[in-house]
Amino acid sequence: MRAIGIILAGGNSRRMKELTRKRAISAMPVAGSYRSIDFALSNMTNSHIQKVGVLTQYNAPSLNDHLSSSKWWDFGRKQGGLSVFTPTVTADNNFWYRGTADAMYQNLSFLKTSHEPYVVITSGDCIYKLDYNKVLEYHIEKKADVTIVCKDMPADFCVERYGTLVMDEDLRVEEFDEKPIVARSNTISCGIYVIRRRLLIEMIERCAMEDRYDFVKDILIRYKNQKRIYGYKLEDYWKNIATVEDYFEANMDFLKPEIRDYFFHQYPDIYSKVEDLPPAKYNVGANVSNSLISSGCIVNGTVENSVVFKKSYIGNNCFIKNSIILNDVYIGDNTHIENCIVESHDTIRAHSFYRGDDGIKIVIEKNERYIL
Repeated sequence: MRAIGIILAGGNSRRMKELTRKRAISAMPVAGSYRSIDFALSNMTNSHIQKVGVLTQYNAPSLNDHLSSSKWWDFGRKQGGLSVFTPTVTADNNFWYRGTADAMYQNLSFLKTSHEPYVVITSGDCIYKLDYNKVLEYHIEKKADVTIVCKDMPADFCVERYGTLVMDEDLRVEEFDEKPIVARSNTISCGIYVIRRRLLIEMIERCAMEDRYDFVKDILIRYKNQKRIYGYKLEDYWKNIATVEDYFEANMDFLKPEIRDYFFHQYPDIYSKVEDLPPAKYNVGANVSNSLISSGCIVNGTVENSVVFKKSYIGNNCFIKNSIILNDVYIGDNTHIENCIVESHDTIRAHSFYRGDDGIKIVIEKNERYIL
């Protein structure tokens, strides 16, 4: 493909509460065995983009570890490959990334030393499948300066949390409002953009000269009347992880057979870093229905409508319902967990009771697993 890829994976959201205290949103576990950034990376390699840069910052260690080998997404090439960029103190700069445009400016050499004429920019916290080649073909056909992938949302969807677009009949963007108080459109930006590489370099350098740091506010919105900006409508599944509720719903969606079939049984595939773990083990007394149980798990109790991530242990007579159990959790016997998200590496004592009555409850228990 005639494009390079940039994945913006350095952001944080306070609406994720305790879930992002030790990890970036792009590193959030999804669907039992994946991380949210896996979907963007898989879309890149499936679109034959051979050179990808991931910009990380907030709580980056677990994300950087996940990206330590590019072979899982088939980026281990002599030409191109996967590069991870974190903020670096230099003779000319000692700032952290101050925004998405500033993050690209601090790594401008990645753009300048590339030869591909186009750039695909996306975030690492969205769940979707997309062939970027189709967006690029649309971009060239429209003779656009920038193409924004967007999606029409239902009337009852809270679009005020996103950037909203107003487009004409030709899908040229007339208005772009970032998180408006009152939205004038139900069409939201999916955070995926196609732009000419040289134009992007020019705009980013101008932003830096004017002490502007945000790609959406200081480039897309500012230039919407000067540049030809078009919208490309996405019809298939798309989910952004920005709140605890979004994260819970995204995982629950994978309990639906049609969603699992779309992501994991229909070409192209979704790839992730693979651990050498045994298959899940169901002991006598285990009762599992409509749930995802990952590799390395041991189940002794009842699990309903839940997602259980890798290396978790569920004790005897436990009842887990409508919940997400993250990696390496030990749940003691006779425990009841309902409408909850249990943080990774937790040890839940026997006879515990947790239930989210007014929304999703986040359970964090750091008890000693082994006591001498």
